[in-house]
Amino acid sequence: MSEVAIRIEGLGKCYRLRHQGAVRYNTLRDDLVNWMKAPFQFLSGREKKGACEQEDFWALRDISCEIKHGEVVGIIGRNGAGKSTLLKILSRLVDPTEGGADLFGRVGALLEVGTGFHPELTGRENIYLSGAILGMTRHEIQRKFDEIVTFAEIEKFLDTPAKYYSSGMYMRLGFAVAAHLEPEILVVDEVLAVGDVQFQKKCLGKMKDVSVSGRTVLFVSHNMSAIRSLCSRAILLKDGRVAADGDVEKVTEAYMALHTDSKAFAGNLAAHPGASGSKKVVFEWARVGHGDGVENGQFCIGDDLHIEFKIKAGAKVVESFLKLGIMMRSQDGIKLCSLVDSDSGFVMDDFCAECELSVKLEDMRLYPGTYYITLWVGDITSINTYHWVEECLSFEVIDGGKLTSRKLSRAGGLLFWTPEWKKNNIKQGHE
Repeated sequence: MSEVAIRIEGLGKCYRLRHQGAVRYNTLRDDLVNWMKAPFQFLSGREKKGACEQEDFWALRDISCEIKHGEVVGIIGRNGAGKSTLLKILSRLVDPTEGGADLFGRVGALLEVGTGFHPELTGRENIYLSGAILGMTRHEIQRKFDEIVTFAEIEKFLDTPAKYYSSGMYMRLGFAVAAHLEPEILVVDEVLAVGDVQFQKKCLGKMKDVSVSGRTVLFVSHNMSAIRSLCSRAILLKDGRVAADGDVEKVTEAYMALHTDSKAFAGNLAAHPGASGSKKVVFEWARVGHGDGVENGQFCIGDDLHIEFKIKAGAKVVESFLKLGIMMRSQDGIKLCSLVDSDSGFVMDDFCAECELSVKLEDMRLYPGTYYITLWVGDITSINTYHWVEECLSFEVIDGGKLTSRKLSRAGGLLFWTPEWKKNNIKQGHE
């Protein structure tokens, strides 16, 4: 058997988009006038409704890579980057416009909820149908049948038509069939989000089992924690092209850098793409730093983190009582904390028109990585939001600083603690 499971060379997929020109919808009077002017053209439906323009859109362009047997590869990227199009081409559901892809082995694909199921057939019948589509013999399907049903947790509904299944039941059965019928290559799009947390863990565990057995897994997900725990390699797509390919840690960090345009210093927050709210009170600017009034986005573990910002009331309204909030999350999307001013005994009860504020987080103990800050201001009841600026700031923790000289991996966790250690000797010496 070839060492290569998937070989992609110069792959591209182009879609032709049609844009209808501006159309004016006619009144009854307009239609009567048009009919009088050109009755035959009107009756044939060939009256001019507006120019139709065409545009070529390349969903994928110049994709080339090789994936070996037994590799577990995460395909990541923003929405519209071309991830699902790539998987559809590899699953032979879509033909490429240029280039090609060779797959050496039987492919099991789960690209969307209910892939390959017929709604009028029962769960039992759909298992046999899906297995046949994957190229399995009836004997092979029967050998795995009980495992599939148990994994999918649909015993009670096995003989119920699939059209009565919920989206979660569809997904569970579809994944169970695709994963248990022993394909050499398993292709999974982001369908696991449909299931509950417990079933997602079962699916990730099953994909690990598949990879350990020497089979190849392609996994599309926006969950970077799942990508890191499952995959040894990642491919980042951007605008239909390969932006990064290699070690999963480095590629996911590159993805998170694309995920936001946040900087250590952010100005003109009223125009920030992540801004929302009534704008009764707004953040004018914000920055992170070391407390010296200079923006700085790099920190070591144990440093003090200073968040500084300016708020300003609208021209017509002056609010004297405000509430402020700061939310922080990791580059994996994990929310770390929500800081509210009143929890620290600070109350904005004398705000006039504008002011500058600073928040100091002492002895920060976050592991190396990139972190993002969201700012919020609203009324004292927290019901009305005046200004919410999503991920307007970012900062990076680069090393252990004065606390430790050992190299700290981001996979080590989120918080770095240095507790007090004690030892109590029970016996002296050796017997």
